Amino acid sequence: MARHGTTARALLTAATTLTLLSGCVVVWSSDDPAPAPRRTSVPGNGLGDGGAPGSPEEANRVAQNALADAERFWSTAYPQLAGGAAFEPIRGGFHPYTRNDPPPGCGDAPGEYLPNAYFCQPDDFIAWDAEALLPQLYGDFGPLLAAVVLAHEYGHAIQTRLGVSGQPSVVLEQQADCYAGAWVGDVAAGRSGAFPAPSVQELDDTVAGLLQLRDEPGTSAENPQAHGNAFDRIRAFQDGVEQSATRCAEYNARNLPITEVPFTSAQEAANGGDLPYDQALELLGTDVQQYWARAYPQLAAGAQWAPLRIVPFDDDAPACDGRTTSPDAQAFYCATGGFVAFDNARLGPALYDRIGDNALGMLLGGLFAQAAQERRGRSSTDRDGRLATDCLAGTWTYDLLRRGTDSDVRLSPGDLDEAVTALLTLGRSEQNAAAGAFDRIAGFRDGALEGLPACQS
Repeated sequence: MARHGTTARALLTAATTLTLLSGCVVVWSSDDPAPAPRRTSVPGNGLGDGGAPGSPEEANRVAQNALADAERFWSTAYPQLAGGAAFEPIRGGFHPYTRNDPPPGCGDAPGEYLPNAYFCQPDDFIAWDAEALLPQLYGDFGPLLAAVVLAHEYGHAIQTRLGVSGQPSVVLEQQADCYAGAWVGDVAAGRSGAFPAPSVQELDDTVAGLLQLRDEPGTSAENPQAHGNAFDRIRAFQDGVEQSATRCAEYNARNLPITEVPFTSAQEAANGGDLPYDQALELLGTDVQQYWARAYPQLAAGAQWAPLRIVPFDDDAPACDGRTTSPDAQAFYCATGGFVAFDNARLGPALYDRIGDNALGMLLGGLFAQAAQERRGRSSTDRDGRLATDCLAGTWTYDLLRRGTDSDVRLSPGDLDEAVTALLTLGRSEQNAAAGAFDRIAGFRDGALEGLPACQS
Protein backbone atom coordinates (compact mmCIF):
# COMPACT_ATOMS: atom_id res chain seq x y z
CA MET A 1 0.00 0.00 0.00
CA ALA A 2 1.40 3.39 -0.91
CA ARG A 3 0.55 6.90 0.19
CA HIS A 4 1.31 9.86 -2.04
CA GLY A 5 4.45 11.64 -0.86
CA THR A 6 5.48 9.05 1.76
CA THR A 7 8.37 6.65 2.04
CA ALA A 8 7.26 3.09 2.76
CA ARG A 9 9.01 0.17 4.47
CA ALA A 10 10.11 -2.64 2.16
CA LEU A 11 8.72 -6.15 2.36
CA LEU A 12 9.74 -7.82 -0.87
CA THR A 13 9.52 -11.50 -1.68
CA ALA A 14 12.92 -13.11 -2.00
CA ALA A 15 12.06 -15.17 -5.04
CA THR A 16 14.56 -16.92 -7.27
CA THR A 17 13.96 -16.80 -11.01
CA LEU A 18 15.47 -19.74 -12.87
CA THR A 19 15.74 -20.06 -16.62
CA LEU A 20 16.22 -22.98 -18.98
CA LEU A 21 16.33 -23.04 -22.75
CA SER A 22 12.83 -23.67 -24.10
CA GLY A 23 11.74 -24.43 -20.58
CA CYS A 24 9.01 -23.16 -18.35
CA VAL A 25 10.30 -21.40 -15.30
CA VAL A 26 8.89 -22.21 -11.89
CA VAL A 27 9.38 -19.15 -9.71
CA TRP A 28 9.63 -20.53 -6.21
CA SER A 29 10.47 -19.09 -2.84
CA SER A 30 10.36 -21.24 0.26
CA ASP A 31 10.55 -18.02 2.32
CA ASP A 32 7.30 -16.50 1.02
CA PRO A 33 4.58 -15.99 3.64
CA ALA A 34 1.67 -18.31 2.99
CA PRO A 35 -1.22 -19.81 4.91
CA ALA A 36 -0.28 -22.92 6.84
CA PRO A 37 -1.32 -25.91 4.73
CA ARG A 38 -3.63 -28.65 5.92
CA ARG A 39 -2.25 -31.42 3.76
CA THR A 40 -3.74 -34.86 3.32
CA SER A 41 -2.36 -37.91 1.56
CA VAL A 42 -4.72 -40.48 0.12
CA PRO A 43 -3.14 -43.94 0.04
CA GLY A 44 -3.97 -46.34 -2.76
CA ASN A 45 -4.61 -43.92 -5.61
CA GLY A 46 -2.81 -41.45 -7.84
CA LEU A 47 -2.11 -39.14 -4.92
CA GLY A 48 0.51 -41.51 -3.54
CA ASP A 49 0.55 -45.11 -2.42
CA GLY A 50 3.70 -45.45 -0.39
CA GLY A 51 6.65 -43.59 1.03
CA ALA A 52 6.65 -40.81 3.56
CA PRO A 53 4.42 -37.78 2.79
CA GLY A 54 6.52 -35.42 0.74
CA SER A 55 9.29 -37.98 0.18
CA PRO A 56 11.04 -37.93 -3.21
CA GLU A 57 9.61 -41.37 -3.96
CA GLU A 58 6.02 -40.38 -3.33
CA ALA A 59 6.35 -36.98 -5.02
CA ASN A 60 7.84 -38.68 -8.09
CA ARG A 61 5.00 -41.21 -8.16
CA VAL A 62 2.47 -38.39 -8.09
CA ALA A 63 4.32 -36.61 -10.91
CA GLN A 64 4.34 -39.69 -13.13
CA ASN A 65 0.66 -40.37 -12.44
CA ALA A 66 -0.23 -36.75 -13.15
CA LEU A 67 1.56 -36.75 -16.50
CA ALA A 68 -0.04 -40.04 -17.54
CA ASP A 69 -3.46 -38.74 -16.53
CA ALA A 70 -2.82 -35.44 -18.34
CA GLU A 71 -2.29 -37.47 -21.52
CA ARG A 72 -5.59 -39.21 -20.91
CA PHE A 73 -7.28 -35.83 -20.54
CA TRP A 74 -5.65 -34.28 -23.60
CA SER A 75 -6.45 -37.25 -25.83
CA THR A 76 -10.06 -36.07 -25.59
CA ALA A 77 -9.65 -32.34 -25.02
CA TYR A 78 -7.02 -31.59 -27.64
CA PRO A 79 -9.10 -32.49 -30.75
CA GLN A 80 -11.76 -30.03 -29.54
CA LEU A 81 -9.16 -27.23 -29.64
CA ALA A 82 -7.44 -28.36 -32.84
CA GLY A 83 -10.34 -28.73 -35.24
CA GLY A 84 -10.50 -32.48 -34.78
CA ALA A 85 -6.76 -33.15 -35.18
CA ALA A 86 -5.55 -36.14 -33.18
CA PHE A 87 -3.50 -35.60 -30.04
CA GLU A 88 0.18 -36.56 -30.14
CA PRO A 89 1.58 -37.57 -26.74
CA ILE A 90 4.99 -36.30 -25.67
CA ARG A 91 7.71 -38.15 -27.57
CA GLY A 92 10.80 -37.37 -25.50
CA GLY A 93 9.57 -38.85 -22.25
CA PHE A 94 9.37 -37.68 -18.65
CA HIS A 95 12.61 -37.06 -16.76
CA PRO A 96 12.86 -36.67 -12.99
CA TYR A 97 16.34 -35.51 -12.06
CA THR A 98 18.60 -34.89 -9.08
CA ARG A 99 21.98 -33.28 -8.41
CA ASN A 100 23.71 -36.60 -9.03
CA ASP A 101 21.55 -37.47 -12.03
CA PRO A 102 20.94 -34.21 -13.96
CA PRO A 103 18.36 -33.85 -16.73
CA PRO A 104 19.17 -34.47 -20.40
CA GLY A 105 20.24 -31.55 -22.55
CA CYS A 106 17.57 -29.44 -24.19
CA GLY A 107 18.38 -28.47 -27.78
CA ASP A 108 21.87 -26.99 -27.71
CA ALA A 109 21.82 -26.37 -23.96
CA PRO A 110 23.47 -28.99 -21.72
CA GLY A 111 21.47 -30.52 -18.92
CA GLU A 112 22.18 -29.16 -15.44
CA TYR A 113 20.60 -29.40 -12.04
CA LEU A 114 18.25 -26.56 -11.06
CA PRO A 115 15.32 -26.64 -8.61
CA ASN A 116 12.88 -26.31 -11.47
CA ALA A 117 10.28 -27.99 -13.67
CA TYR A 118 10.10 -27.37 -17.41
CA PHE A 119 9.01 -28.49 -20.86
CA CYS A 120 11.79 -28.77 -23.43
CA GLN A 121 10.33 -27.76 -26.78
CA PRO A 122 13.21 -28.83 -29.10
CA ASP A 123 13.29 -32.39 -27.74
CA ASP A 124 9.66 -32.64 -26.60
CA PHE A 125 10.16 -33.79 -23.02
CA ILE A 126 9.20 -32.73 -19.51
CA ALA A 127 11.71 -32.69 -16.67
CA TRP A 128 11.49 -31.80 -13.00
CA ASP A 129 13.61 -31.62 -9.88
CA ALA A 130 12.72 -34.78 -8.00
CA GLU A 131 15.16 -34.04 -5.19
CA ALA A 132 14.11 -30.66 -3.78
CA LEU A 133 11.38 -28.74 -5.64
CA LEU A 134 8.62 -31.30 -6.04
CA PRO A 135 9.09 -33.05 -2.66
CA GLN A 136 9.00 -29.69 -0.87
CA LEU A 137 5.89 -28.48 -2.69
CA TYR A 138 4.26 -31.84 -1.96
CA GLY A 139 5.30 -31.79 1.68
CA ASP A 140 4.19 -28.20 2.23
CA PHE A 141 0.98 -28.09 0.20
CA GLY A 142 -0.02 -31.63 -0.71
CA PRO A 143 0.02 -33.93 -3.70
CA LEU A 144 -2.47 -32.00 -5.80
CA LEU A 145 -0.12 -29.01 -6.08
CA ALA A 146 2.72 -31.31 -7.16
CA ALA A 147 0.42 -32.75 -9.82
CA VAL A 148 -0.66 -29.27 -10.96
CA VAL A 149 2.97 -28.23 -11.50
CA LEU A 150 3.41 -31.10 -13.95
CA ALA A 151 0.03 -30.48 -15.59
CA HIS A 152 1.19 -26.89 -16.13
CA GLU A 153 4.26 -28.17 -17.99
CA TYR A 154 2.05 -30.38 -20.13
CA GLY A 155 0.12 -27.24 -20.94
CA HIS A 156 3.27 -25.88 -22.61
CA ALA A 157 3.45 -29.04 -24.71
CA ILE A 158 -0.14 -28.40 -25.79
CA GLN A 159 0.79 -24.84 -26.83
CA THR A 160 3.55 -26.25 -29.04
CA ARG A 161 1.18 -28.73 -30.65
CA LEU A 162 -1.36 -25.99 -31.30
CA GLY A 163 1.31 -23.75 -32.81
CA VAL A 164 0.80 -20.92 -30.31
CA SER A 165 3.44 -18.27 -30.96
CA GLY A 166 4.04 -14.55 -30.78
CA GLN A 167 2.56 -14.18 -27.28
CA PRO A 168 4.35 -12.65 -24.28
CA SER A 169 5.70 -14.98 -21.61
CA VAL A 170 3.08 -13.87 -19.10
CA VAL A 171 0.31 -14.97 -21.49
CA LEU A 172 1.91 -18.34 -22.20
CA GLU A 173 2.52 -19.04 -18.53
CA GLN A 174 -1.00 -18.14 -17.45
CA GLN A 175 -2.45 -20.14 -20.32
CA ALA A 176 -0.48 -23.13 -19.02
CA ASP A 177 -1.87 -22.40 -15.53
CA CYS A 178 -5.33 -22.42 -17.07
CA TYR A 179 -4.68 -25.72 -18.88
CA ALA A 180 -3.53 -27.23 -15.58
CA GLY A 181 -6.80 -26.04 -14.05
CA ALA A 182 -8.76 -27.61 -16.91
CA TRP A 183 -7.16 -30.95 -16.06
CA VAL A 184 -8.12 -30.48 -12.38
CA GLY A 185 -11.66 -29.65 -13.47
CA ASP A 186 -11.78 -32.91 -15.41
CA VAL A 187 -10.54 -34.80 -12.35
CA ALA A 188 -13.17 -33.03 -10.22
CA ALA A 189 -15.82 -34.23 -12.69
CA GLY A 190 -14.85 -37.82 -11.85
CA ARG A 191 -13.30 -38.71 -15.21
CA SER A 192 -9.89 -39.72 -13.89
CA GLY A 193 -9.17 -43.27 -12.88
CA ALA A 194 -5.90 -42.22 -11.23
CA PHE A 195 -6.96 -39.25 -9.10
CA PRO A 196 -10.03 -38.76 -6.91
CA ALA A 197 -12.06 -35.58 -7.09
CA PRO A 198 -10.23 -33.01 -4.94
CA SER A 199 -11.79 -31.93 -1.68
CA VAL A 200 -12.38 -28.30 -0.74
CA GLN A 201 -9.35 -28.54 1.54
CA GLU A 202 -7.13 -29.90 -1.25
CA LEU A 203 -8.16 -27.10 -3.59
CA ASP A 204 -7.44 -24.56 -0.86
CA ASP A 205 -4.04 -26.13 -0.22
CA THR A 206 -3.25 -25.95 -3.93
CA VAL A 207 -4.19 -22.28 -4.09
CA ALA A 208 -1.98 -21.67 -1.04
CA GLY A 209 0.87 -23.30 -2.94
CA LEU A 210 0.21 -21.27 -6.07
CA LEU A 211 0.86 -18.18 -3.96
CA GLN A 212 4.48 -19.36 -3.85
CA LEU A 213 4.79 -19.73 -7.63
CA ARG A 214 4.57 -16.06 -8.47
CA ASP A 215 6.73 -13.26 -9.77
CA GLU A 216 8.56 -10.96 -7.41
CA PRO A 217 6.46 -7.84 -6.69
CA GLY A 218 7.11 -5.13 -9.25
CA THR A 219 8.05 -7.53 -12.06
CA SER A 220 6.92 -6.08 -15.36
CA ALA A 221 4.43 -8.09 -17.38
CA GLU A 222 6.74 -7.40 -20.33
CA ASN A 223 9.63 -9.24 -18.69
CA PRO A 224 10.62 -12.11 -21.02
CA GLN A 225 10.35 -14.53 -18.10
CA ALA A 226 7.21 -13.08 -16.50
CA HIS A 227 4.66 -15.53 -15.09
CA GLY A 228 2.39 -13.04 -13.33
CA ASN A 229 1.46 -12.22 -9.77
CA ALA A 230 -0.42 -14.77 -7.65
CA PHE A 231 -3.72 -12.93 -8.14
CA ASP A 232 -3.50 -13.43 -11.92
CA ARG A 233 -2.07 -16.96 -11.79
CA ILE A 234 -4.82 -18.13 -9.45
CA ARG A 235 -7.39 -16.49 -11.74
CA ALA A 236 -5.98 -18.42 -14.71
CA PHE A 237 -6.01 -21.70 -12.77
CA GLN A 238 -9.61 -21.11 -11.66
CA ASP A 239 -10.63 -20.24 -15.23
CA GLY A 240 -9.48 -23.70 -16.28
CA VAL A 241 -11.17 -25.51 -13.40
CA GLU A 242 -14.49 -23.73 -13.94
CA GLN A 243 -14.59 -23.12 -17.70
CA SER A 244 -12.54 -25.91 -19.37
CA ALA A 245 -9.62 -25.86 -21.80
CA THR A 246 -11.68 -24.00 -24.40
CA ARG A 247 -11.51 -20.87 -22.27
CA CYS A 248 -7.75 -21.28 -21.85
CA ALA A 249 -7.21 -21.53 -25.61
CA GLU A 250 -8.77 -18.08 -26.01
CA TYR A 251 -6.02 -16.37 -23.98
CA ASN A 252 -3.95 -13.80 -25.82
CA ALA A 253 -2.21 -10.49 -25.15
CA ARG A 254 -5.35 -8.53 -26.08
CA ASN A 255 -7.87 -10.20 -23.80
CA LEU A 256 -5.92 -11.43 -20.77
CA PRO A 257 -6.52 -9.26 -17.68
CA ILE A 258 -3.07 -8.53 -16.23
CA THR A 259 -3.18 -6.77 -12.86
CA GLU A 260 0.53 -6.54 -12.14
CA VAL A 261 1.08 -3.21 -10.40
CA PRO A 262 4.52 -1.79 -11.27
CA PHE A 263 6.68 0.31 -9.00
CA THR A 264 6.24 3.97 -9.88
CA SER A 265 9.67 5.19 -8.78
CA ALA A 266 13.13 3.96 -7.89
CA GLN A 267 12.44 5.00 -4.30
CA GLU A 268 9.32 2.84 -4.10
CA ALA A 269 11.19 -0.10 -5.63
CA ALA A 270 13.96 0.28 -3.07
CA ASN A 271 11.66 0.64 -0.06
CA GLY A 272 8.79 -1.63 -1.03
CA GLY A 273 5.12 -0.91 -0.58
CA ASP A 274 4.27 -1.44 3.07
CA LEU A 275 3.31 1.48 5.27
CA PRO A 276 4.01 1.32 9.03
CA TYR A 277 1.28 -0.58 10.89
CA ASP A 278 -0.41 2.35 12.64
CA GLN A 279 -0.31 4.54 9.55
CA ALA A 280 -1.68 1.75 7.35
CA LEU A 281 -4.52 1.11 9.79
CA GLU A 282 -5.47 4.80 9.94
CA LEU A 283 -5.30 5.39 6.19
CA LEU A 284 -7.06 2.18 5.22
CA GLY A 285 -9.80 2.72 7.81
CA THR A 286 -10.47 6.22 6.51
CA ASP A 287 -10.37 5.12 2.88
CA VAL A 288 -12.72 2.14 3.22
CA GLN A 289 -15.19 4.39 5.05
CA GLN A 290 -15.03 6.96 2.25
CA TYR A 291 -15.35 4.26 -0.39
CA TRP A 292 -18.57 2.85 1.05
CA ALA A 293 -20.03 6.34 1.48
CA ARG A 294 -19.68 6.63 -2.32
CA ALA A 295 -20.51 3.05 -3.28
CA TYR A 296 -23.34 2.03 -0.97
CA PRO A 297 -26.02 4.23 -2.59
CA GLN A 298 -25.25 2.47 -5.91
CA LEU A 299 -25.64 -0.90 -4.21
CA ALA A 300 -28.75 -0.12 -2.15
CA ALA A 301 -31.00 1.93 -4.46
CA GLY A 302 -29.85 5.30 -3.20
CA ALA A 303 -29.77 4.52 0.53
CA GLN A 304 -27.06 6.44 2.35
CA TRP A 305 -24.17 4.82 4.16
CA ALA A 306 -24.20 5.19 7.95
CA PRO A 307 -20.57 5.49 9.09
CA LEU A 308 -19.10 2.50 10.90
CA ARG A 309 -16.84 2.89 13.89
CA ILE A 310 -13.66 0.84 13.80
CA VAL A 311 -12.88 -0.60 17.23
CA PRO A 312 -9.49 -2.27 17.65
CA PHE A 313 -9.30 -4.15 20.96
CA ASP A 314 -6.36 -5.54 22.88
CA ASP A 315 -7.84 -7.74 25.60
CA ASP A 316 -11.61 -8.10 25.81
CA ALA A 317 -13.81 -7.81 22.75
CA PRO A 318 -16.38 -5.00 22.99
CA ALA A 319 -19.94 -5.88 23.92
CA CYS A 320 -22.42 -6.24 21.09
CA ASP A 321 -26.19 -6.10 21.61
CA GLY A 322 -25.75 -6.38 25.34
CA ARG A 323 -23.54 -9.44 25.11
CA THR A 324 -19.81 -9.90 24.97
CA THR A 325 -18.81 -11.75 21.83
CA SER A 326 -17.17 -15.16 22.03
CA PRO A 327 -13.56 -15.00 23.27
CA ASP A 328 -12.32 -16.48 20.01
CA ALA A 329 -14.10 -13.85 17.87
CA GLN A 330 -11.04 -11.99 16.65
CA ALA A 331 -12.94 -9.87 14.12
CA PHE A 332 -16.66 -9.15 13.77
CA TYR A 333 -19.34 -6.70 12.63
CA CYS A 334 -21.81 -5.51 15.25
CA ALA A 335 -24.96 -4.34 13.47
CA THR A 336 -26.72 -3.06 16.57
CA GLY A 337 -23.69 -1.10 17.74
CA GLY A 338 -22.77 0.26 14.34
CA PHE A 339 -19.14 -0.84 14.54
CA VAL A 340 -16.60 -3.37 13.34
CA ALA A 341 -13.99 -4.70 15.74
CA PHE A 342 -10.83 -6.77 15.55
CA ASP A 343 -8.12 -8.05 17.87
CA ASN A 344 -5.38 -5.43 17.65
CA ALA A 345 -3.02 -7.35 19.92
CA ARG A 346 -2.85 -10.56 17.91
CA LEU A 347 -4.82 -10.73 14.68
CA GLY A 348 -3.96 -7.37 13.12
CA PRO A 349 -0.21 -7.45 13.88
CA ALA A 350 0.05 -11.11 12.89
CA LEU A 351 -1.52 -10.45 9.49
CA TYR A 352 0.69 -7.41 8.98
CA ASP A 353 3.93 -9.11 10.01
CA ARG A 354 3.26 -12.35 8.15
CA ILE A 355 1.71 -10.97 4.96
CA GLY A 356 1.94 -7.18 4.64
CA ASP A 357 -0.07 -4.00 5.04
CA ASN A 358 -2.81 -4.94 2.58
CA ALA A 359 -3.65 -7.91 4.78
CA LEU A 360 -5.07 -5.22 7.07
CA GLY A 361 -6.91 -3.91 4.03
CA MET A 362 -8.44 -7.33 3.44
CA LEU A 363 -9.44 -7.57 7.10
CA LEU A 364 -11.14 -4.16 7.14
CA GLY A 365 -12.50 -4.58 3.63
CA GLY A 366 -14.16 -7.86 4.57
CA LEU A 367 -15.76 -6.40 7.70
CA PHE A 368 -17.12 -3.36 5.86
CA ALA A 369 -18.36 -5.57 3.03
CA GLN A 370 -20.19 -7.74 5.57
CA ALA A 371 -21.85 -4.62 6.91
CA ALA A 372 -22.85 -3.53 3.39
CA GLN A 373 -24.26 -6.98 2.63
CA GLU A 374 -26.33 -7.14 5.81
CA ARG A 375 -27.46 -3.52 5.61
CA ARG A 376 -28.99 -4.19 2.22
CA GLY A 377 -30.97 -7.02 3.80
CA ARG A 378 -28.92 -9.99 2.61
CA SER A 379 -27.33 -12.85 4.51
CA SER A 380 -23.55 -12.88 4.93
CA THR A 381 -23.34 -16.30 6.57
CA ASP A 382 -24.68 -18.85 4.08
CA ARG A 383 -22.58 -19.85 1.08
CA ASP A 384 -24.08 -17.35 -1.36
CA GLY A 385 -23.92 -14.59 1.21
CA ARG A 386 -20.29 -15.34 2.04
CA LEU A 387 -19.31 -15.22 -1.64
CA ALA A 388 -21.29 -12.00 -2.16
CA THR A 389 -19.49 -10.44 0.79
CA ASP A 390 -16.11 -11.40 -0.68
CA CYS A 391 -17.19 -9.91 -3.99
CA LEU A 392 -18.13 -6.66 -2.25
CA ALA A 393 -14.76 -6.61 -0.50
CA GLY A 394 -13.19 -6.89 -3.95
CA THR A 395 -15.01 -3.79 -5.18
CA TRP A 396 -12.90 -1.60 -2.89
CA THR A 397 -9.83 -3.14 -4.57
CA TYR A 398 -11.43 -2.36 -7.94
CA ASP A 399 -11.59 1.28 -6.86
CA LEU A 400 -8.00 1.28 -5.57
CA LEU A 401 -6.69 -0.27 -8.78
CA ARG A 402 -7.98 2.63 -10.83
CA ARG A 403 -6.39 5.45 -8.88
CA GLY A 404 -3.57 7.63 -10.14
CA THR A 405 -0.17 8.01 -8.55
CA ASP A 406 -1.28 11.25 -6.85
CA SER A 407 -3.99 9.49 -4.83
CA ASP A 408 -3.62 9.54 -1.04
CA VAL A 409 -3.95 5.73 -0.92
CA ARG A 410 -3.25 3.33 -3.78
CA LEU A 411 -2.08 -0.22 -4.33
CA SER A 412 1.62 -1.05 -4.45
CA PRO A 413 3.28 -4.07 -6.09
CA GLY A 414 2.41 -7.19 -4.12
CA ASP A 415 -0.76 -5.76 -2.56
CA LEU A 416 -3.12 -7.94 -4.61
CA ASP A 417 -1.19 -11.02 -3.58
CA GLU A 418 -1.31 -9.86 0.04
CA ALA A 419 -5.09 -9.54 -0.22
CA VAL A 420 -5.45 -13.07 -1.63
CA THR A 421 -3.09 -14.48 1.01
CA ALA A 422 -5.04 -12.77 3.78
CA LEU A 423 -8.37 -13.98 2.44
CA LEU A 424 -7.04 -17.53 2.31
CA THR A 425 -5.62 -17.22 5.82
CA LEU A 426 -8.80 -15.71 7.29
CA GLY A 427 -10.93 -18.28 5.48
CA ARG A 428 -8.97 -21.12 7.03
CA SER A 429 -9.40 -19.68 10.48
CA GLU A 430 -13.18 -19.82 10.21
CA GLN A 431 -14.90 -22.84 11.69
CA ASN A 432 -17.46 -24.57 9.46
CA ALA A 433 -17.01 -21.95 6.75
CA ALA A 434 -19.86 -21.94 4.28
CA ALA A 435 -17.51 -21.70 1.29
CA GLY A 436 -13.95 -22.80 0.69
CA ALA A 437 -11.17 -20.32 0.04
CA PHE A 438 -10.95 -21.48 -3.59
CA ASP A 439 -14.46 -20.18 -4.25
CA ARG A 440 -14.06 -17.16 -1.97
CA ILE A 441 -11.02 -15.96 -3.89
CA ALA A 442 -13.04 -16.27 -7.09
CA GLY A 443 -15.74 -14.09 -5.54
CA PHE A 444 -13.20 -11.50 -4.41
CA ARG A 445 -11.64 -11.50 -7.88
CA ASP A 446 -15.01 -10.83 -9.54
CA GLY A 447 -15.43 -7.70 -7.45
CA ALA A 448 -11.83 -6.61 -7.95
CA LEU A 449 -11.99 -6.95 -11.74
CA GLU A 450 -15.58 -5.88 -12.46
CA GLY A 451 -16.62 -3.66 -9.57
CA LEU A 452 -20.09 -3.36 -8.03
CA PRO A 453 -22.05 -4.73 -11.01
CA ALA A 454 -20.48 -8.15 -10.36
CA CYS A 455 -21.97 -8.25 -6.84
CA GLN A 456 -25.44 -6.78 -7.23
CA SER A 457 -27.43 -9.93 -8.00
